[in-house]
Amino acid sequence: MKATSIFGGVQVFNIIISIIRSKFVAVLLGPAGMGIFGLLTSTTKLIDKFTNLGLSTSAIRNIAAANASGDETRVGTVVAVFRRLVWITGLIGTLFTLIFSRWLSELTFGNKDYTFAFIWIAITLLLTQISSGQLVVLQGMRKLHNLAKANLAGSFVSLLTSVPLYYIWGVKGIVPAIITTSFMTLFFSWYFSSRIKIKPVKISKAELFSEGGDMVKLGFFLSLSSLFSMAFSYLVRIYISHKGGVDQVGLFNAGFAIINTYVGLVFTAMSTDYFPRLSGVVHEPAATGKIINQQAEVAILILAPILTVFLIFINFVVILLYSNKFLPIVTMIHWAALGIFFKAASWPVAYLIIAKGDSRLFFINELTANIYVMGLNILGYHWKGLEGLGISFLTGYLIYFSQVFIISRIKYSFSFETGFYKIFGIQILLAIGCFTVSRFLDPPYSYIMGSLLILLSSYYSFRALNNRLGLLPLILEKLGKKKT
Repeated sequence: MKATSIFGGVQVFNIIISIIRSKFVAVLLGPAGMGIFGLLTSTTKLIDKFTNLGLSTSAIRNIAAANASGDETRVGTVVAVFRRLVWITGLIGTLFTLIFSRWLSELTFGNKDYTFAFIWIAITLLLTQISSGQLVVLQGMRKLHNLAKANLAGSFVSLLTSVPLYYIWGVKGIVPAIITTSFMTLFFSWYFSSRIKIKPVKISKAELFSEGGDMVKLGFFLSLSSLFSMAFSYLVRIYISHKGGVDQVGLFNAGFAIINTYVGLVFTAMSTDYFPRLSGVVHEPAATGKIINQQAEVAILILAPILTVFLIFINFVVILLYSNKFLPIVTMIHWAALGIFFKAASWPVAYLIIAKGDSRLFFINELTANIYVMGLNILGYHWKGLEGLGISFLTGYLIYFSQVFIISRIKYSFSFETGFYKIFGIQILLAIGCFTVSRFLDPPYSYIMGSLLILLSSYYSFRALNNRLGLLPLILEKLGKKKT
């Protein structure tokens, strides 16, 4: 809960910074400048995805496990190996961008005019990789406050330094702004990471290959899985475009942006502490089972009230974030909101496969899921359009939940506790009630009945969290301190 509250705030702050930055780019550079900025950053992000070998995720497991052991030499060795790998992968990304700068310009913009732009921003591949390396060390060592401060400071100062460059130089300020942002992010990540006392250890080539091999192997499969996911998602968008037109693709993107950004930030916030915590006890079955059950319970208790609000008042949310033209996505979001319950239940269990280091099993599990989710999306859109995509989201995560539970049950002897089933059952019944009310009752009756169900869901979540954490005394204590 503490980690979720900290990084939930960080995620909200980053979203606000992103919105402000986009607004300044749109006003100061116009549509053309916004397009150039988007193409340059998306291209470098894709190259980074190819060349970083998924180390930003896989290394967390090794660092967290070393930290949990309490062996300072072990921690120093793992961190030293990881930092060496970060430099290697960062340099590979930079060299690739430098060598293929002309080809990247032609591929991205259809001409050679942006060759020098790619030559200049090639350095950001190295800076970004080193920066993410520092943040991974903070996350793996579970230095949450320093990690949060590094994220917040980097985002805020990057905004302050990039906007004047757009104002002074216009479109010509895009490349300097991208480079400056990378330097600022690196500065703050390095500063807060340097505050951790890690025993300096000299590593040999043999240690680099033996210790780094495990990180690279898991990271490679994580990266490959992510690329397949992007490819399947791209194919679904192409199908929607051919069958329904680009407007339908826009509606699809807008609908799932709400689900993945505004609801997904809860998953991002929770995973920041959950993955290193799970990795630290993964060889202790009892502790592993307890942590997974706790995380699944907290995920449902936090998300359920938010999802019930979405189910009842999604019309207002869509109009607020977009406009009346986007209201066709409402029925899609209704079904997808129910699917989030199964995502919240399956998500903590799926991390167990990564924490165990079973890279091939993880890849097969995710590849299988991506294949049937793509098939369900195509069938769903063919059958019922945008609403069918929401139904396919729910169906996909229902299957995925069953899949990861069976795998973890057979391979790791994991099982959910009775407490989780009780929480899940009560909250999803309340959500189904909201779904039914929103679909079959007209306003204002739907809002009245829905509000009662939202209050019930919120009360149940608060009571359950209070029983587990002593939430009410903690809130009263904080309020008392503020008054004092």
